[in-house]
Amino acid sequence: MTLGDDFLREKLKERVEEHAFRQLRLQGGKIDFCSNDYLGIVKNNLLTGQASHFRQGSTGSRLLTGNYALIEKAEKNIADFHEADAGLIFNSGYDANLGIMSSVPRKGDTIFYDQLSHASIRDGIRLSFAQSFSFQHNDLDHLEQKLKEARGNSFVVTESVFSMDGDLAPLNELTGLTGRYGAKLIVDEAHATGVIGKKGAGLVQELGLHKKCFARIHTFGKAVGSHGAIVLGSESLRDFLINFSRPFIYSTALPESSIVAIKEGYHLFPNMNKEREHLTTLITEFQEASLTLSKLKSFTPIQGVILGGNENARKLAQQLSEYNLDVRPILYPTVPRGAERLRIVLHSFNTMEELSLLIRCLKN
Repeated sequence: MTLGDDFLREKLKERVEEHAFRQLRLQGGKIDFCSNDYLGIVKNNLLTGQASHFRQGSTGSRLLTGNYALIEKAEKNIADFHEADAGLIFNSGYDANLGIMSSVPRKGDTIFYDQLSHASIRDGIRLSFAQSFSFQHNDLDHLEQKLKEARGNSFVVTESVFSMDGDLAPLNELTGLTGRYGAKLIVDEAHATGVIGKKGAGLVQELGLHKKCFARIHTFGKAVGSHGAIVLGSESLRDFLINFSRPFIYSTALPESSIVAIKEGYHLFPNMNKEREHLTTLITEFQEASLTLSKLKSFTPIQGVILGGNENARKLAQQLSEYNLDVRPILYPTVPRGAERLRIVLHSFNTMEELSLLIRCLKN
């Protein structure tokens, strides 16, 4: 026992009693229906190891000794692919959302964010000096009511593919609404990168809305098979983040080895059309399956089965594990009470036989 940690153990005890205690676990060779490796770049070891020939450390932050030609070239290439004027790489998607939301909206400004926005968006907003309000999930009428009361510069923040429900933001309507009210739209494309669109460029580009967004965030730790993220926008936005975004200013830069892996991922996924087609087949099969359990409507790799109650979600996940299926429960407080679920993630490497096994187990 460590002296003085009683207050920590009291809070942990509450989590245990609520069946919400989190623990790290290994995947253990089970059939993967839980990771964000949508296209199998990691599972199939498609990044060839070229990164090992480059430096493993960057020696400092980008503003000190950590900047180098390779990372600036990668930013330019990725921005060009996503049809953006400029981009700035952050060490993770969490850092990117924290970095833009905490610095760009200033005191006197107003932020409106979808109530199902990722924790990294919400944490960034907490650090901002702007006032903030949530709007009901994908509810444009509710958002418009809020926009009428905006002060200063107004920002609307959403995800293109929502990480827990797997549904899409109504981006066509959102860009129209933000345009009418002069609000700046920020879209997190984390779960759309590599998956949505003919080349996996994301939902914004697939809809031709990239010029109507103030900023986009694309992450590399999911379908791209690497780590890090980029904020895309204008040259002025890039300069502003370099000058005012604390997660960027005070973090040691990603090393050359990471940037090489990111560049290789961007070389691979635009051409992985067969993998995206197979994903679509799996998604359709799962959506058309008849289950007694409540299933969320989603046409993305993220599929939700609502169970209600942490214990119910844990129990069913354990039962699936006995059939060698790795499906993770999502518990309160990550999702609201009553919305506890299995978050099933489909991948291009999952076979129809594996999906059939999963569906049969869910029917039992």
